Amino acid sequence: MDGGLRDLKREATGQTLAVAAFELTRERGLFGFVTADVVDRAGYSRRTFANHFSCKEEAVASVAFGRVDDVSEILTSLPADLPLLDALLAVMREQFTEDTLLTMRELMTMARQYPTLEPYVLGVQQRMRHTAQELLGSVAGERYPSIYVPLLFGAVYGAVMAALEGTLDVHLSGESDLSSAAMDYSSFLDLTFDYLRNGL
Repeated sequence: MDGGLRDLKREATGQTLAVAAFELTRERGLFGFVTADVVDRAGYSRRTFANHFSCKEEAVASVAFGRVDDVSEILTSLPADLPLLDALLAVMREQFTEDTLLTMRELMTMARQYPTLEPYVLGVQQRMRHTAQELLGSVAGERYPSIYVPLLFGAVYGAVMAALEGTLDVHLSGESDLSSAAMDYSSFLDLTFDYLRNGL
């Protein structure tokens, strides 16, 4: 089997297992099911589960990373001289979609309820951040000082995390508890990047 096809198949299997574990957590709570329930629902063996995840907590948390689209294609299609800020906005719109953020919010709520889940959720957040930052660095090339990419991405990622954690009142599609002061996610991204372009 071709290596690329094998990798895609492995990712799809991992995502199927992660979705099953996430759905079972929604339905029964983290302690209401075991690994055997996950593999039964997903249609795989325990050995396959063990090849992907060390425990059910890792599987549950991995559902968010599986929702992150591969944005390398969009970045390679961008003009070479595109300002890095605009490239980062493209990454944020493609990688950190509302669906992904809704899942992350739900995972963060689960992690508060089940502390054994928290390190795995934090690990997934870190993987998402590093993936996006590496892609952005490849677009930046030698055009910017080496410190610029992590500082820029850190500022934007920090704002997104504040929105996820509720420090900023950002409403995501599908959420019913909308306050009068809440802004939608698209407006939040526009405002964040306007501040970065024009200064605070």
